[in-house]
Amino acid sequence: MTDLLYTEKDLVTSLKDYIRAEENKLEQVKRWADRLDSLTSTATQDPEGFLGHPVNAFKLMKRLNTEWGNLESLVLSDTTDGFISNLTIQRQYFPTEEDQTGAAKALLRLQDTYNLDANTISTGDLPGVKHKNRMTVEDCYELGKVAYAEADYYHTELWMAQALRQLEEGEESPLDKVTVLDYLSYAIYQQGDLKRALEYTKKLLQLDPEHQRANGNQKYFEFQLEKQEKQDETAEKETQQQDREKRDTTQKKKKKQSQKSLSLIPERKKYEMLCRGEGVRMTSRRQSRLFCRYYDNKHNPRFVLAPVKQQDEWDRPYIVRYIDIISEAEMDKIKQLAKPRLRRATISNPVTGVLETAPYRISKSAWLTAYEDPVVEKINQRIEDLTGLEMDTAEELQVANYGVGGQYEPHFDFGRKDEPDAFKELGTGNRIATWLFYMSDVSAGGATVFPDVGASVGPQKGTAVFWYNLFASGEGDYSTRHAACPVLVGNKWVSNKWIHERGQEWRRPCGLSENE
Repeated sequence: MTDLLYTEKDLVTSLKDYIRAEENKLEQVKRWADRLDSLTSTATQDPEGFLGHPVNAFKLMKRLNTEWGNLESLVLSDTTDGFISNLTIQRQYFPTEEDQTGAAKALLRLQDTYNLDANTISTGDLPGVKHKNRMTVEDCYELGKVAYAEADYYHTELWMAQALRQLEEGEESPLDKVTVLDYLSYAIYQQGDLKRALEYTKKLLQLDPEHQRANGNQKYFEFQLEKQEKQDETAEKETQQQDREKRDTTQKKKKKQSQKSLSLIPERKKYEMLCRGEGVRMTSRRQSRLFCRYYDNKHNPRFVLAPVKQQDEWDRPYIVRYIDIISEAEMDKIKQLAKPRLRRATISNPVTGVLETAPYRISKSAWLTAYEDPVVEKINQRIEDLTGLEMDTAEELQVANYGVGGQYEPHFDFGRKDEPDAFKELGTGNRIATWLFYMSDVSAGGATVFPDVGASVGPQKGTAVFWYNLFASGEGDYSTRHAACPVLVGNKWVSNKWIHERGQEWRRPCGLSENE
């Protein structure tokens, strides 16, 4: 997308060149017209006297025979060649309809995850923004249409209502209120709110009394509303008696339910809450047992004189962060190697084992091998020295970039018992541990969260986090289920190393109990 900005800048320069060429052509035509306007005005006052001069007669013949032809050629000359040819060349790099729809869906995803109202997004008032930009009525309408095409009437309503609000505030737009109200009333109807759907339909008919669909909808909504009111009256009488009988029982249950409420929150909601910085379940007592230290992994020769900074991020599962563990030069080199190879990230289909894209993983990734560059080999060695784990059986270094709305919804890194063939083709066993480098700061969003335990780890450039996915017994630690929150503002670069079981037999001996 960075390249696209420069492409657009080049097209603007080309467009300005075309405008200058057109302006130059029009200036020549204007000078010609002004000169002849003055000449013909004088000549027509005394035609015979004017033409009595032989030079005037000659010049008239010359103008009509030659010069008007030259003017015609000037007017017909095509100054668009440079601009059109440049546009044609650059068009091959333009985003597709799928890209535009994906960007729209990213905004809707961010809206839900971070509890943002449509007006906040439309005005550009997002946390940490440097370049604020407002959305037009057409932008809001486009988001509403994308949601409508997905039968997502909740978001259709939000964005059509925002488009209508901006129109009512006086924003100029080629769109009219009738078009917006048509979508808005239908979206509200689809969500079961007949009363409001009827109100907006009546507003539409005030602006366009002949609107055929709206006239039909009004009659239908009125009929359905009348029918619904009659049903509600009957149901209300029946429920009043039932409510009286249930009241005592309900009060007894409320205490028990409040204690279980947090654990009963759906995973999706927990994930979104943690992304917003809500619902982090770390007590002050547990917090007091988390420490930071200088770490050399049992006097590893590479770190005896220069131990690294290590801090505890979470206790169960045990997650540690290494501070200033990768240099600016190393991060730049990793990004440079990865950029040409970045492709849409894939997941392994749990049934077929085939790699495929998925809507719950939105990022681009590339794989770097140790023999490609000394920097990659050096980083792999550093991970081995600090974890004490064998890297020969680990997967290659994966580099990922999360752009607008980029995310990876809750998932396990290790293969579960119902996925016996998850890493069969690698022949290196299950993923025993995960090492994750953060290679950029993110203005807003982009945390790594663990919904089951209420943990949130923020991206911090130059640091890395590490955790075990398997217990020493080889059993999976289900508390390591984690997610990458959508990037709200900025962009997020990470690189990770998935370390496998084979080769760790003497480095991390098997435990005797299942959860050891």
